[in-house]
Amino acid sequence: MNSAIHPASIHAVSPSVAAERNRVLRNTYWLLALSMVPTVLGAWIGVTSGIARAMSPGISLVVFLAGAFGFMYAIEKTKNSASGVPVLLGFTFFMGLMLSRMVGAVLGLSNGASLIMMAFAGTGAIFLGMATLSSIIKRDLSSMGKFLFIGMIMLLVAGIANFFIQSSALMITLSVIAIGIFSAFILYDLKRVKDGEETNYITATLGVYLSLYNVFQSLLAIFGMTGSREE
Repeated sequence: MNSAIHPASIHAVSPSVAAERNRVLRNTYWLLALSMVPTVLGAWIGVTSGIARAMSPGISLVVFLAGAFGFMYAIEKTKNSASGVPVLLGFTFFMGLMLSRMVGAVLGLSNGASLIMMAFAGTGAIFLGMATLSSIIKRDLSSMGKFLFIGMIMLLVAGIANFFIQSSALMITLSVIAIGIFSAFILYDLKRVKDGEETNYITATLGVYLSLYNVFQSLLAIFGMTGSREE
């Protein structure tokens, strides 16, 4: 009796499994789009009220790290419950609020509004490109995860160090590296959903959102610094 398995059957996915993966991906995209609303609202409130600008840089860093990790812990705990989505949206509002310091500084430039739109368009283009790649690439990208995580940790440490050094050249360098790392993270996270390795759309949304946030922030930092030099 021939018990050989055809190679193609190894990669075969049943219709029900494919439908579930598509559902998770679709919910991820919808929640990601929805998360932009509280982010923009938080940034707008932060700019108009000046709450983020009122904090010293040191206090702002502590609040950001404590708030971000606190929210991410809460999201992990509630990701399988009805409160998961509201907690995630609360987190994106907080992130928008913390982004308002940089947004306000860029808006203070003569071409500030156009620089913000350029950063937004650049972020959208990167997301579209990575989403397209995640549909085209067939190979398993799971091995990327540990390298990207190590790169992210090194970037975080260098960023905290530059908080004290205050080097514009280092900030631009770190921003360029961040764009590369978090663009790859978008591809990695979306591919995990498509391959069925990530089955919770709240967790998937959190990962992609953080990558988009960092890409936008890095582009805004680069445009803001180059724009201020031209004035």
